[in-house]
Amino acid sequence: MHVPVRRDQLNQLKLPLERDVPAGAAEFVRSPSNTEAMAVLEHWPDGGEQVLALHGPAGSGKSHLAAIWAERVGAIALHGAEASLADPLELEGRPVLLDRAQDADDETLFHLINLAQSGGGALLLASRPAPRAWDTVLPDLRSRLDVVRVVGMQEPDDTVLAAILRARFAARSIAPGDELIDYLVRRIDRSAAAVEAVVDRLDAEHRPVTRALARQVLDSDAATGELFD
Repeated sequence: MHVPVRRDQLNQLKLPLERDVPAGAAEFVRSPSNTEAMAVLEHWPDGGEQVLALHGPAGSGKSHLAAIWAERVGAIALHGAEASLADPLELEGRPVLLDRAQDADDETLFHLINLAQSGGGALLLASRPAPRAWDTVLPDLRSRLDVVRVVGMQEPDDTVLAAILRARFAARSIAPGDELIDYLVRRIDRSAAAVEAVVDRLDAEHRPVTRALARQVLDSDAATGELFD
């Protein structure tokens, strides 16, 4: 079964295929929550399957790790539903990264998998849920997704959460002390959303960001029901 990408869409709108790899890719933090995924992507697809799925919760670093892989192999990077606008002639025989893969439509996913399995291509599918949990309509796509090799990443552990906090503070030109990072790691939810929320709240105080301020802010939010954990 061959399902082509819709040419009418390509004629109406042509989006750039290449996306910038995140700055600081070489600084990705290795921890028990991502060791297996890092080990697999350091060598894949050398001598292995042509399609691989990388999944994990928000803030686990899957998109960052996938981008490092894309940079290493020179992959074309696509994102979610935008993948339907890609020219298959540019993808054939090339490694491809599809981030937010669960948002792509069935026909596009089916076609990308077929392209990866012919002519030396490769396809990395990055998403929060594993492919077995995706809603699909095409039976042929379902059967292909069910046999795709899957590697998972866990929610951020202390090491990763601390690194995310430092990065978010640095983006606001804030240099937190170790005692503040250690305190926040113990108090906030293990998610990128929680990190963004607490950094926003602390920055909005327009005061030196210290552990004492963090305790005041978190205690205040706890009293009003706006909990981070």
